[in-house]
Amino acid sequence: MTGLLQVTTATETKDQALALAGKAVQLRLAASAQIVGPVTSAFWHLNKFGTGEEWSAVLLTTNDRYADLESFILANHPWQNPQVTAVTVAVAAAQNIDWAHRALSGRSESP
Repeated sequence: MTGLLQVTTATETKDQALALAGKAVQLRLAASAQIVGPVTSAFWHLNKFGTGEEWSAVLLTTNDRYADLESFILANHPWQNPQVTAVTVAVAAAQNIDWAHRALSGRSESP
């Protein structure tokens, strides 16, 4: 087990996604983040079907940091009820696993 999770959320603009993800990385709630977009989404909102253009933020964190990252996203996201999901990273290169754990603990990234 890697102990890592890939967490995703989406925002209306690239700047919102970058601000949210960037702050999460600065606070060491995530080791890294990628902003992807624009993407087209289909969804239910307020009992209505809709589509829209969004920017996806994909963050890498550990199982231990997930609750803090989720709380941060929910508290700082521009939407009232954003989608926040996480999937387990089943396998990854050993050096990437080690780097992510060191980055989140604040330990030096060099051995």
